[in-house]
Amino acid sequence: MDAISSAIAALRVGRGTVRRFRQSGAWGLNYSGLSGSGFHVVLRGTGWLLTADVPPVELGPGDIVLITSGADHALASEPHPLRNLPPVDLGQAEPDPGPADFEFLCGAYRLAPGRHVHPFLAALPDPIVVPSSGRLDSVIGLLDEEQAVGLVVDATRHALLDLMLARALRRWRETADWTDPTDPEIAAAVRAIDTRPETRWTVQELSRQAGLSRATFTRRFAAAVGRTPTAYLLAHRLDQAARLLVETDATLSTIARRTGYSTEFALAGAFRREYGIAPGAYRREHR
Repeated sequence: MDAISSAIAALRVGRGTVRRFRQSGAWGLNYSGLSGSGFHVVLRGTGWLLTADVPPVELGPGDIVLITSGADHALASEPHPLRNLPPVDLGQAEPDPGPADFEFLCGAYRLAPGRHVHPFLAALPDPIVVPSSGRLDSVIGLLDEEQAVGLVVDATRHALLDLMLARALRRWRETADWTDPTDPEIAAAVRAIDTRPETRWTVQELSRQAGLSRATFTRRFAAAVGRTPTAYLLAHRLDQAARLLVETDATLSTIARRTGYSTEFALAGAFRREYGIAPGAYRREHR
């Protein structure tokens, strides 16, 4: 599994949402204090992407704004200071029917407080603007059509969100003048955890995967990922378990084996400590 696929798979523990916005006249929407990753796609008109530290960027039809790690940002009819714009209403109310000056599609995986995006996404600029490209039109059209008829079930929504994020990220990497700062040795260890969470990993074994001494590996891993190797391994296993609970009918004992736990009881205890809810209750609530 490549880095983009691993990063997007890790997002699926979050709540997937897709919504169309229509705005006219003088308007502004502040997306601050949110966690997760997502995108805005301009469908009609022109507007501005606003952040705290980067000059405003004008957007037109087909442009995509990728929010890789939940950066505070806003969309508006004119450049304004970010703090002066009202927070977006993320409720499910439908926008007014009919054409508007500016229309855009917003899709995201929203993570619960305390959850982290994958290290690959955390290392990217945030936000990213992907210029209009006909290569993404078909995916954008499917997303817009599905949300418009109000029949977006979780499986469809997640598949389309995954496809949109993956294609937009790959499109950006093809054209961006950007050097990935990810530590290659640490990336190898992260990739090993992502692809084989069931392995009985120890810090010593992970350091061998990276080709580093244990002390050097532990220090560089924490610097690159923001967590210790053990903390990342635990979080990844439990995120994987949460995803399997929602997306499959596998028994808890099967999920335990696939995520590196010796018994279903060990998984249930760790899951409850991390998520504050039993695995069975989590499955019922999120399905």
